[in-house]
Amino acid sequence: MVKNVVVLDYGSGNLRSAERALARVGADVTVTSDFAAALDCDGLVVPGVGAFEACMAGLKSVHGERIIGRRLAGGRPVLGICVGMQILFARGVEHGVETEGCGEWPGTVERLDAPVLPHMGWNTVKASAASVLFDGIDEATRFYFVHSYGVRDWELQAGEGFADPLVTWAEHGVPFVAAVENGPLMATQFHPEKSGDAGAALLSNWLGTLE
Repeated sequence: MVKNVVVLDYGSGNLRSAERALARVGADVTVTSDFAAALDCDGLVVPGVGAFEACMAGLKSVHGERIIGRRLAGGRPVLGICVGMQILFARGVEHGVETEGCGEWPGTVERLDAPVLPHMGWNTVKASAASVLFDGIDEATRFYFVHSYGVRDWELQAGEGFADPLVTWAEHGVPFVAAVENGPLMATQFHPEKSGDAGAALLSNWLGTLE
C-alpha cells in the first residue's frame, strides 16, 4: 500500500529534493504547511537548513511544534532531517544566542569542535546492529553532511518500561549524533535526500515503518 507522506513546508529545507527522494522510493508525497494534512498523513518529514533560531521561528509560524507533538502523542511517525533533527532537541546555541527547541529530546545543539567547518561532504556513521533505518546498509556506506553544529552529548536516559533510543554516531573533529531512532520519532543529521542510493535505502526503510 502506498504511504502518504507530507514534507512540512515552513520556509526551510530542501523541500523539492526531499519530495523527489521520497517519491523515488514509492511514497505519495505532498509538500505543504497545511496543519490538517501534516497531522493526518502516514508519515511527516521535517527538513531544515540554516540557523537553528530561524528554523524554530519558521516552524512556529506554521504551528509545526504542535503538529510534531500531537503526532508523537498518537504514536504517528515523524522524520527530522538536518536542522529538522536539531530542532527536536531542547535547545540550540549559535553565536552565543540560545534558542529553545521542540524539547522532544534533552540536549544542546552546539558548534562542533573541528579544524574545518562546515562539515561538508561524505562520511560514514556507526549505527546499532538493531537499527531499522540502517537495516541492510553496509557499515562502510557514506552519507552526505552539511553542518557546523550538532549534538555532541546524548542526554536522554531511558525510563523504566521504555526502550533505549538507538543513537547513531559520526565524527568530525569530535563525535556527534548522526541519527536517532526513538519509537515513532526518527531523525538524521545528514541529508538522505542528497545521499544517492544510500539515502534511498534509508528512506525506504523509514517508509517500511509507516502503518
